[in-house]
Amino acid sequence: MDDEEERSFRAFVAARSPALMRSATLLSGGDTHAAEDLLQTALAKTAGRWKRLESPEAYVRQVLYRQQVSLWRLLRSRRETTVAELPDTPAREDGTGAAELRILVRRALARLTARQRAMLVLRYFEDCPERDVAELLGCSVGTVRSTTHRALARLRTLVPELDPAAACGLGVGNSPVEARQ
Repeated sequence: MDDEEERSFRAFVAARSPALMRSATLLSGGDTHAAEDLLQTALAKTAGRWKRLESPEAYVRQVLYRQQVSLWRLLRSRRETTVAELPDTPAREDGTGAAELRILVRRALARLTARQRAMLVLRYFEDCPERDVAELLGCSVGTVRSTTHRALARLRTLVPELDPAAACGLGVGNSPVEARQ
């Protein structure tokens, strides 16, 4: 890499690192240390191909997703279980509901499968169309749709506060008309 390419790469890293770090953090289930390692690996792989890349950010993101999926496959047999449990009801309401919801969502995301988490991050955080997600992860559009659907259903099970029907007081099988009566 010559001096001009190195300056260009450093400028890219300085400009895009915060956004890439957010994606890496979501992909790693909220573990910032793992996200830093993931991003560093992706940037190291990008540096080696820098002069041949037409779209560097797209390449870095693709490396991020594929590297994380590879890590998930390696760690699949060594799953951690959490031992601390949340209390059934909060001791008092002190305005931390949004922070608590973020924590619950982050924990729920960590409990999803690698593929489900990658699909949700790509579809809803990165706002990628289904076609692009399928291309990035090497699967069909139908797989993206079904996996995303199952991941959202699992998230709603793990964090009931995310389910709009539950928030409105609608149970399974209840219609809005029945709920009003």
